[in-house]
Amino acid sequence: MTKATFAAGCFWGIEEAFANKDGVTNTSVGYSGGNTKNPTYEDVCRGDTGHAEVVEVDFDPEKVSYEDLVAFFWTIHDPTQVNRQGPDIGTQYRSAIFAHDDAQTEAASASKASLEASGSLPQAVATEISPAATYYPAEEYHQKYFQKIGLANRLFHT
Repeated sequence: MTKATFAAGCFWGIEEAFANKDGVTNTSVGYSGGNTKNPTYEDVCRGDTGHAEVVEVDFDPEKVSYEDLVAFFWTIHDPTQVNRQGPDIGTQYRSAIFAHDDAQTEAASASKASLEASGSLPQAVATEISPAATYYPAEEYHQKYFQKIGLANRLFHT
């Protein structure tokens, strides 16, 4: 299995979107990209840890390519928003791709450039592309949250 890590606002909806994507074998929500070791949800919500809420995606590259996951990522949030998605505001809700190797960095950068060149967005893409940092899993009550509250498979179908 191969890993991909994305940030696009509140991690609950993003996890649900990726969990329903063909070729994705597992998802986990957590925190990445910050400077605090072992942050809690409360720490990250304060907005001073530097972490983003992220979904870590395990996928089978024989069934879905990293490029396809990045292309899907663009469609499930507004990549032009700076430090926010919908009502969620703060650096912890930024749009980001945390690349696990040079090939992912190149693929994500090429996809971002192609999206910007397409002229399909009203503003420039604000998504940061950075090397994957330490991933800290979120507390158990956040994992598969939409499944736990009975909303699984109702919001995203791919």
